[in-house]
Amino acid sequence: MARSEKTKGLLNKYVWVIETISRKKKISFNDLNKLWKADVDISGGENLSKRTFDNWKSAIWDFFGIEIVAERSGEYRYYIENEKDLRGNGLRSWLYNTFCVSNALANSQSIKDRILLEYVPSGKDYLKPIVEAMKGNHVLNITYYFYWKDEEYNVDVQPYCVKLFRQRWYMVALSTSHQGRRPHIYSLDRIQELHIKDETFKMPRNWDANEFFHGCYGIISDPRTPIQRIKLKVSASQANYIRDLQLHESQQEIEQNEEYSIFTYRLRPEYDFMQEILRNGSDVEVLEPKELRDEMAEIIEQLHNKYKEK
Repeated sequence: MARSEKTKGLLNKYVWVIETISRKKKISFNDLNKLWKADVDISGGENLSKRTFDNWKSAIWDFFGIEIVAERSGEYRYYIENEKDLRGNGLRSWLYNTFCVSNALANSQSIKDRILLEYVPSGKDYLKPIVEAMKGNHVLNITYYFYWKDEEYNVDVQPYCVKLFRQRWYMVALSTSHQGRRPHIYSLDRIQELHIKDETFKMPRNWDANEFFHGCYGIISDPRTPIQRIKLKVSASQANYIRDLQLHESQQEIEQNEEYSIFTYRLRPEYDFMQEILRNGSDVEVLEPKELRDEMAEIIEQLHNKYKEK
């Protein structure tokens, strides 16, 4: 068996263990083994040895950062110590969830024409070299196209981090000619050319990617826009969707009735957040702050004027 196929087979087994324990919350090794043996597609009908399971636990921690531990008394059942990390936005969680989806799709070739996906074009050409440059703190030379200027320019940048937002990958990078300023955000689908240079740089000790985007809805990060408490009134039907898939990690539901729900947020009300509100149409109304409500009203009036009959 080729090495890549063997690795893929092991990863499938790791995911099976994680999903089974997560689903059961707590489970003894004997019960886990019964479920393993019963799933012939992955186990081949063979038992799962305790030694193999212990090795897999270590590998699962190394690969996914997921810690499987046992109770110290009673039935000595196994559970996931850091279960909440599976629901977070970190790299480990994203890697685990992406692999689960990829694994499910890879094993569904017989119905591939019935599985429709969203295309993420920007990561295809430049994401890998950018990540490689980040690992070694190498300077990048990029030719970048500005939509609003309708021109392109060449610049050397220090890549700090990458972020995925609405089917586009973005790079946060500092221009080598703009030392002392804030890093700029570059969309990967607007990069025309990219080269990794031999030149290296030192990452600022106090720079943190999560802090850079703290309070941001999406990709717009401007510290001049203060974090505010935002209150939205959402129709009861749309509230179900927003409840299941939060608009922002700070989301809290403070009121609910048969007609609507009230959600609050702590974030910077930038243009990308306003776009999200508009995307929900009349199902979402800004209640607070007044400045944001007025700005939304102005945008809606402009839209109304565009659609007036001439």
